[in-house]
Amino acid sequence: MNDLRACWRLVRVLGHIFKGLVIVALRFPALSPDQQYARVQAWSMELLARAGVSLRIIGTPPVTGPVMLVANHLSWLDIPVMHAARHCRFVSKSDVQAWPLIGTLATAAGTLYIERNSRRDALRMVRSMHEALQRGEVLAVFPEGTTGDGRAMLPFHANLLQAAVTADAFVQPVGLHFADKVTGETSFAPSYIGDETLVGSIWRTLRAPAIEAVVHYGVPEQAQGRDRRAWTQHLHDTVDRLRRG
Repeated sequence: MNDLRACWRLVRVLGHIFKGLVIVALRFPALSPDQQYARVQAWSMELLARAGVSLRIIGTPPVTGPVMLVANHLSWLDIPVMHAARHCRFVSKSDVQAWPLIGTLATAAGTLYIERNSRRDALRMVRSMHEALQRGEVLAVFPEGTTGDGRAMLPFHANLLQAAVTADAFVQPVGLHFADKVTGETSFAPSYIGDETLVGSIWRTLRAPAIEAVVHYGVPEQAQGRDRRAWTQHLHDTVDRLRRG
C-alpha cells in the first residue's frame, strides 16, 4: 500500500516539476519579479499537495522586506515549504545550482548561491545579500549550514547574519517542524542527514502517511547594539523554541 501511494505521488510530483520547467522556460521571461515570485509560491504549494504534505502557518509572515528569515534546516522539503508560506530568496550552497531539474527551478526562484568553503565568496555573498536587503527583498538562510535530524539543532554560523547587521535590517526567526497529520507526532520521514541520499529521502517522504509542515514565524527583530555572535545565539534559541511550539 505504501509503495503504491508513493508511486502515485511520484508520478504527480514529476509531472508538476515538468510543468514548472515549462513555465520557467516559456513564461518567466515575460513576467515581472513580483509575478514570478507569486508563481513560485503557488507552484510550491501545489508541489507539497502532490507529495502528500499540507501546510500550517503559525504567526505572521513578512508582508514586505527588507527582512532576513532565519530558520532551522531539516530536509530538502524546507525550501518549497517556506516558498509556499511566503516567497523568499534563499541563500544556498553552490552545488545546488548543478542539481538536475532542481537547480533550474531554484535559480528561477531567485536563489543566491555561495561557495561555502571560500572565504572570498562568503564576502561576496554578504555584499550581495546587503544589496538585496537594501532593495527591500525578503531573504532566507539556514544558519546551521546543513540539515539536522530534527531532534536537536546544530549551532548557527554567524557570518551570513552580517548582511542584516550592515543593512540594519530586520531578522525574523522561523521554526520548521514536520508532523504526522493524523497522530500529531513528529515525522522524520522528510529528514535528509548524514549519508542519506536525496532520492532515498524523497522516496521515504512519498511513502509516508500524510505529513503536516508547520512554519512558525516569530517576531522580527533588529540587532539593537548586539554584536553578530550574541545576536546569532539569541536567534538560535528563539528558533529552537519556535520549532518546538
